[in-house]
Amino acid sequence: MSEVTIRIERPANRVARIVLARADKRNAQNPRMLYELDRALSDAAADPDIHVIILAADGPDFSSGHDLSEPFKLPCAPVATMEGAFDGPGIEGHFAFECEAFLGLCRRWRELPKPTIAQVQGRVIAGGLMLMWPMDLIVASDDAVFSDPVIAFGANGIEWFAHAFELGTRRAKELLFTGSSITAGEAHRAGMVNRVVAPGRLEQETLELAERIALRPSLALKLAKMSVNRSQDAQGFQLAIDNAFALHSLAHAANLSEHGGIIDPAGIDIVRKDARNGKEVSTSPEP
Repeated sequence: MSEVTIRIERPANRVARIVLARADKRNAQNPRMLYELDRALSDAAADPDIHVIILAADGPDFSSGHDLSEPFKLPCAPVATMEGAFDGPGIEGHFAFECEAFLGLCRRWRELPKPTIAQVQGRVIAGGLMLMWPMDLIVASDDAVFSDPVIAFGANGIEWFAHAFELGTRRAKELLFTGSSITAGEAHRAGMVNRVVAPGRLEQETLELAERIALRPSLALKLAKMSVNRSQDAQGFQLAIDNAFALHSLAHAANLSEHGGIIDPAGIDIVRKDARNGKEVSTSPEP
């Protein structure tokens, strides 16, 4: 039987909820999940009866990031780019894959013409941020923690490099340099998260927010979203994403040359050791 990677629900009038359904894998993303998610988001965007889209996840964790145990191969025809070198040697093929499946899909999701809300619990690690950050709003349970420990693998950070825009420059650097996590409360104070709620209230609070938004005129919602996105773009958002992605690709090329793979394998032990030593959560003081 084929693996189920997502589930689609209609929890309320004018609201669609797309649920990541690899709980046994802590919702680690394989290419199939990414493209099934993209199809579900596209279908909801095209449905005139849907005004708001919620992205949620089964299990204790929203997403543990990229599933490094699976090959980086497209499961379908590309939808986000016109890249044609997916089978190219060395870094060429992997660069094409990441332009399409990571950077390209994140851009598509950010520009969906309807409001989107991420409903987040537990751990959101590295690639998990790339599912959450393109959404318009984020509601997090108070047990949520966020991290991008990719420097340990020999790269500057995840492919959708929105860190400085989401957290501010100094907090973004600390997150990246140390590999530690920030709590939902810290993320809320930084402006990355809209609301923090008790775990038992996460689904209901998110749905109530979606229902409230869904009552607004759909065209006005679309135009408001476009206006805010273009304001961010005028501040250099897209240029920053492109520049960081180029450096990320350079890091992969360096790792291929030195280690024979796109990441430094020593990073696995570093991340695990930090977790055992209790360094996975930030020790920033509460205000």
